[in-house]
Amino acid sequence: MKFDIRYANHPDDSKKYDTKELREKYLIEKLFEADDILLTYSHQDRIIAGGAMPVKKTLSLGTFKELATNYFLERREMGVINIGGAGVITLDGKKYDIGFKEGIYIGMGTKQVEFSSKNEKQPAKFYINSSPAHKTYPTVKIVKPVEGVPAPEGVKYCVQRHLGTLEGINKRTINQFIIGDVCESCQLAMGMTELAEGSAWNTLPSHTHERRMEVYMYFEVPSDQAVIHLMGKPDETRHIIMHNEQAVISPSWSIHSGVGTHNYTFIWGMCGENQAYDDMDNIATPDLK
Repeated sequence: MKFDIRYANHPDDSKKYDTKELREKYLIEKLFEADDILLTYSHQDRIIAGGAMPVKKTLSLGTFKELATNYFLERREMGVINIGGAGVITLDGKKYDIGFKEGIYIGMGTKQVEFSSKNEKQPAKFYINSSPAHKTYPTVKIVKPVEGVPAPEGVKYCVQRHLGTLEGINKRTINQFIIGDVCESCQLAMGMTELAEGSAWNTLPSHTHERRMEVYMYFEVPSDQAVIHLMGKPDETRHIIMHNEQAVISPSWSIHSGVGTHNYTFIWGMCGENQAYDDMDNIATPDLK
């Protein structure tokens, strides 16, 4: 396992960063490595983001001295969404089959977390978000709804919201996985937004939410395409060029919005003071600078 640390900073500092420094401070360039777990610990609300990619091995999630805990989820909760082949997450001996674009909320106090793939030629890629927790909530597997079919026993359907237009090149489906209408959590919120063919903007209008930070992870970005991720204060924006299966840390004071050269999918994860998804401070596009 690899554990990287990113420190918080004042928004005025970012005005002085060149491209290299912006990427060093905010971009998580590599999330997946065969038969390894790569994690990044951000001091922005102490979120941990990363990936587990079991190929030939079963990967066990250990703890780190920086957490000062006996096991990883002793004082944390975690959300996972699989963006690869069919896999299995084993929690204290109980197995959960997690397929492509399926997710799971894992409550605080789970001692043993193991990741495995069903087929090493099509390995699972488990994308992880974890935040500090104060209470144990039930572990829940979460999948996208199938119209006219009730959710299987022990499984919850995510909430889907359809927003945007093709004319505005921002037609998208927001799949809310870890949110109050689906499952309880202490502070973690997590979901997946899929852009329609012909759409490029992921979040309009641009916004901040002083009460929580956010991490975006972009995937299904063709290898010859990119996403231009906007960040910074609304009146002095910056950008980071991102490619497939990369994530970016967004402090609470920063906008987080992006436009791609091709449609794509992204996973968003938030933690902080509240979990109200629509609690945003919107910035009108003409006001951006």
